[in-house]
Amino acid sequence: MDARLNFFGSSIATGFAKHINSAGRLITDSSLPAATQELVKLRASQINGCGFCTDMHTKDAAHAGETQLRLNLVAVWREAKVFTEAERAALELTEEGTRIADAAGGVSDAVWANAAKHYDEEQLTALVALIALINAYNRLNVIVQQPAGDYQPGQFG
Repeated sequence: MDARLNFFGSSIATGFAKHINSAGRLITDSSLPAATQELVKLRASQINGCGFCTDMHTKDAAHAGETQLRLNLVAVWREAKVFTEAERAALELTEEGTRIADAAGGVSDAVWANAAKHYDEEQLTALVALIALINAYNRLNVIVQQPAGDYQPGQFG
């Protein structure tokens, strides 16, 4: 499978990526736990059917020390005993924030309140920004049908 566009060879894409990646660095450097960030990116990518991002974030998380068991269970986190209550709250917010068009009213007050129990305001801000950012990346890659499988950890860093 080939991508519909050579997104990596476009001057518009390069400029766009420079700015969106800068936003990503702010989140990466935030106090939101790194493991939570990878779980959120992976779960949103799974929901959106983004093979490129699922490949990337699975490999990046494993490279950073995430266990294979937890990576295998992200898609079924509700039934898994391997996630903390804070991670579960982040995954739930990720699902509702990613599926925002599916629910009248968007993210429920209950899901928001649960996340707010586990994260301070700066972390919540980073979490919301991360959910928005990974959804943007997912949409770019799904639209152009960016192939998955060749990503190497640190390739873009």
